[in-house]
Amino acid sequence: MIEQELTYLAKHLPEELTTCPSAKMVDVYIENGSTHPNLRIRKHGERYEITRKSPVSGGDASIQTETTIELNDIEFASLALATGRTIEKTRYRVPCGELTVEFDVFEGALAGLVLIDVEFTDEATKEAFVAPSFCLANVTQESFVAGVCSQEKRTKTSHQH
Repeated sequence: MIEQELTYLAKHLPEELTTCPSAKMVDVYIENGSTHPNLRIRKHGERYEITRKSPVSGGDASIQTETTIELNDIEFASLALATGRTIEKTRYRVPCGELTVEFDVFEGALAGLVLIDVEFTDEATKEAFVAPSFCLANVTQESFVAGVCSQEKRTKTSHQH
């Protein structure tokens, strides 16, 4: 699947955020020798998955090939033992015109960071997108966004399920 997405730093949180659907998530970015971790396992409620993202061409982080495989809780727990970065966040899904915007509000060492992801069905829609007032800066191409934050402490992790 090809994913077209832009990522922004949040300027402020919209009032409707508290009434929108949300979910706690745990992401573990697995060390795999790449400069920017592109292999992630995720716990999202009672769902578990492993995802690999790779830029389609020229290193443009806004267009990536995304492959996702469902895991069970035992597979997730086993893979979570790998060395990597563990990120905890709450994701809010906020309607924005005909799109849905995802606000990731980070916890732990990244508390205070809020990233906004906007996914598009095609490149023309992505190119025509005008960022809402709650977006501060487009950080899609910034290296710290890959694997969420490269300065996040690398840890040997184990997760309860």
